[in-house]
Amino acid sequence: MGKNKIIILVAVILVVLGSIVGFIYWNTTSGRVYVENSAVSAPVINLSPTVGGVLQEVFVNVGDQVQTSAPIARIGNELIKAKSSGQILSIDINIGDNFGANQTVATMINPDDLRIVGQVQEDKGLKDIKVGQTAIFTVDAFGSKQYSGIVDQISPTSNAGDIVFNISNTRQENDFDVKVRFNVSQFPELKNGMSAKLWIYK
Repeated sequence: MGKNKIIILVAVILVVLGSIVGFIYWNTTSGRVYVENSAVSAPVINLSPTVGGVLQEVFVNVGDQVQTSAPIARIGNELIKAKSSGQILSIDINIGDNFGANQTVATMINPDDLRIVGQVQEDKGLKDIKVGQTAIFTVDAFGSKQYSGIVDQISPTSNAGDIVFNISNTRQENDFDVKVRFNVSQFPELKNGMSAKLWIYK
């Protein structure tokens, strides 16, 4: 076989292999939506008195695990209790502080409510995301370790605040929250506030 034929054959093989690799990459990436701006998060529960008063006692510290109805603080004659089992995120410890009715004295989360919350731009695959789709995510704290979950909720409204009009020809693309449910008991190492990356399979 001549030298030119060998070169042509090698070139053909490389083109074919490149096409196969390109097709596999396209098929993989086109079948999922990548969400870089994601985090482990749970709704914050505010604990506050129904009647205003002076902070008399504090029964917990930040980071404490509490059970439903556990005493958190006493304001005036009112005992502030946990609304669910969970973890205390913040607590005012300054005895003597005055609190108005419904003014937050402590915050907490319920770990059972932890989700991966990703922010998806409306033009970056939002239309392809549906509740029930499979998702894979990684958490920065644990490197390339992969976790699995299911799309649980898609926000009906964007995260944008007041609409701002400008003279730019570039339209502002708004972000929508997409929440992915995972087995909290299976992945106890995942904590509220951890940064994550998310792939949602169409």
